[in-house]
Amino acid sequence: MSIVISVESLSKVYRLGQIGTGRLADDFKIWWATQRGKPNPLLKLGQEDHGNRDGEELWALRDINFSVEQGEALGIIGRNGAGKSTLLKILSRVTAPTSGRVRVQGRIASLLEVGTGFHPDLTGRENIYLNGAILGMSRREIDQKFDEIVDFSGVERFIDTPVKRYSSGMYVRLAFAVAAHLDPEILVVDEVLAVGDADFQKKCLGKMGDVVTQEGRTVLFVSHNMAAVQKLCQRGIFLENGQIVYIGDVVEAVNDYLVSSTSNSLLWEIVDHPPKADAYFRKVYVSDENWNPAKIITTSDILRVVVEFSLQKDLRNLQLSLDLLDQYGNIILVTVPGHQTDQLSTRQGIYRYRTSFPMPVLLPKNYSIRVTLYDTKAQKRLDRVDQINFKAEEVKDEPYRLGLLAIKCDWQAG
Repeated sequence: MSIVISVESLSKVYRLGQIGTGRLADDFKIWWATQRGKPNPLLKLGQEDHGNRDGEELWALRDINFSVEQGEALGIIGRNGAGKSTLLKILSRVTAPTSGRVRVQGRIASLLEVGTGFHPDLTGRENIYLNGAILGMSRREIDQKFDEIVDFSGVERFIDTPVKRYSSGMYVRLAFAVAAHLDPEILVVDEVLAVGDADFQKKCLGKMGDVVTQEGRTVLFVSHNMAAVQKLCQRGIFLENGQIVYIGDVVEAVNDYLVSSTSNSLLWEIVDHPPKADAYFRKVYVSDENWNPAKIITTSDILRVVVEFSLQKDLRNLQLSLDLLDQYGNIILVTVPGHQTDQLSTRQGIYRYRTSFPMPVLLPKNYSIRVTLYDTKAQKRLDRVDQINFKAEEVKDEPYRLGLLAIKCDWQAG
């Protein structure tokens, strides 16, 4: 496969603070006041000067090196502010790098934010032809793809309506349909698909997969949905503070990212003012065998959870639910109500409940716990806590085991 994207020693730095007022006369007044050690003469009474930040710089990217082959799907992951969007903007020629070199072979179609490349006063039909022209396609080529684009986007009824009247979801539907169907050699997609509904996101991922596997085109995909990144991409780049922490197999990239972003938090409690609600959790924690807050949990421990909640008035038909989730946020186990949980309490007050699993079930993996308090009669959720995150520590060296839980079972003859 030929290399279609080559990035060499790429860096991007931004200066913090305001750079210029927009008027030369005002800029001169500020400069002259600075030279004499005077305050900014344009500030309003009582306003602080936040614009004078000479020397303060932010390195959005620093010394980035990688290459992408034709027909490859590359996932780019990292926390907010890691430099993902800046990297895509440089590759899409939206902004220029401070230093380094980028070589791109082929046409790039970019979806960096909702409405990228669309003119709000033009209709959906006109914007399709406008985007096609920007990508260097002829009118005949766009005509051949037009019906397919409209059908995929699902906005046929509104195709002759100015896009400024579209919802954000409709915007993204049409923008993605245009970008994916007008035959760019490279498709660049930032987190914009999060705006669409679940069915459309699934549809988009399927289309991007077809673009890679069937049409041999290249996809750069930025998302916080780790399951989607692993499903679509073969390789991944993990960015942190503008630098590449890991580049290689997408599973390893995702695992490195999740490990770095998941800190053990076995206890959650209200530290500020309690919410103004009829019922709310005060404290939730993973406990040790004595029902005190645990400092660590291992694969040999039974998972025990304690909750405290407050009722501001008498409530009937309360139910507690506990979910165990994997590192990607997928539910892998849910609890079912026992005979004592149909009516936890009816009186106003503070209550403490505890539960435990019947045996050790955890593997040396990252987990999270979500507890929910329901009103079963009104069929509504009263409160939820999902900030319990931890990694179960292996107590002894054992071979790597697949799966998400380890359930002990005995085999008996007969």
